[in-house]
Amino acid sequence: MRQLIEQAEVGRLVGAHNGLGAKLAEETGFDGLWASSFEISAARGLPDMSLLSMADYLEAAVQVNESSSLPVLADCDTGYGGRLNVAYAVRQFEANGIAGICIEDKIFPKRNSYLVGGQVLEDVDEFATRIEIAKRSQVSRDFVLVARTEALIVDLGIEEALRRGYAYADAGADALLVHSKASTAVEILGFLSEWRGTIPIVVVPTTYGGWNVRAAAEAGVSLMIYANHGLRAATRATLDVLQQIRETGEITSVEDQIASMRDIFRLTGVDEWMVLEK
Repeated sequence: MRQLIEQAEVGRLVGAHNGLGAKLAEETGFDGLWASSFEISAARGLPDMSLLSMADYLEAAVQVNESSSLPVLADCDTGYGGRLNVAYAVRQFEANGIAGICIEDKIFPKRNSYLVGGQVLEDVDEFATRIEIAKRSQVSRDFVLVARTEALIVDLGIEEALRRGYAYADAGADALLVHSKASTAVEILGFLSEWRGTIPIVVVPTTYGGWNVRAAAEAGVSLMIYANHGLRAATRATLDVLQQIRETGEITSVEDQIASMRDIFRLTGVDEWMVLEK
């Protein structure tokens, strides 16, 4: 993960919430995985509103990590509580082989950034202190801590995003995720044009999808995260197929829309496991 944020070209992560999602991401050539709290929550039929525990998110991140050779950046929301909770999260995720975590500067419990209302930021000095404690808690230099600012999400503007970004960089963050829900990259471009920090910048182009990786590279982005598209694609496809089966009463018409059993056997390594029996 450290190599991805420090290399010249833009690294690309994709969201995953289980082992199969991790395998699909690796097969399609992504550079790393984002253990998305949104996806992990949704996969349990719950909203992304800090309802699950750290143990729940850790379990999912470990499953993602063990199913792929790609590095995993875990979406750890606000760090699951106060200063010591953040320190504990760092120790647990690092000890379980996760390459890094990302924490955001909202108060706990947080709400998903795309929900209307209820978005309240943590005091900048308090969050910077949590970053310092997190960095002191890690064991390996390779472990990555990404600080995420939601200043643009709550409409506090570029100047506030810059102020927070510099504070988090000074506190020791390895990279800064600048989040925006604008329909274009205008906010991100405005931020990048004024950013004079030295740590890498991470973006999540969920709402400004027309901004491609080449444009992001030219603007100075180090890492792009496609945070939830696997889950959303699977949800739409599953709904369509199940609706067809329900309406027609047969499955022949959907066979060309779904993966074959052979595909699933290959992805889950059936042959490798069969060899162990011999």
